[in-house]
Amino acid sequence: MAHFAKLNSENIVIHVSVVDNWNTVDGSGNELEEIGVAYLKSIHGADTNWKQTSYNGNIRKNYAGIEYTYDEQRDAFIAPKPYASWVLNETTCRYEAPIDEPDDGKFHIWNEETTSWVTVE
Repeated sequence: MAHFAKLNSENIVIHVSVVDNWNTVDGSGNELEEIGVAYLKSIHGADTNWKQTSYNGNIRKNYAGIEYTYDEQRDAFIAPKPYASWVLNETTCRYEAPIDEPDDGKFHIWNEETTSWVTVE
């Protein structure tokens, strides 16, 4: 199975579709994104915009989710920024807190007001 993200005119993911492998391969059995895109356009309309994504992040850094942005320069799907203080890691294309979460075996949540991790009891 292959997965494809449907993008709106602002490159925001509005839908993710699963496509059977036989709708993504050429005559030699090679999976090609353009074949899957052509298949989806035949169903959803020629004016739709699709990009392949993958659960394991092998394609475009992160698995596409609804409201993720497709960044053409990075060729990556990027989740919405969770907090104003968080910064995009250019390698993973994921947002990270400005300070590392404590590694003390406890559960923590981010407090944006104090820009710190809070231990949940």
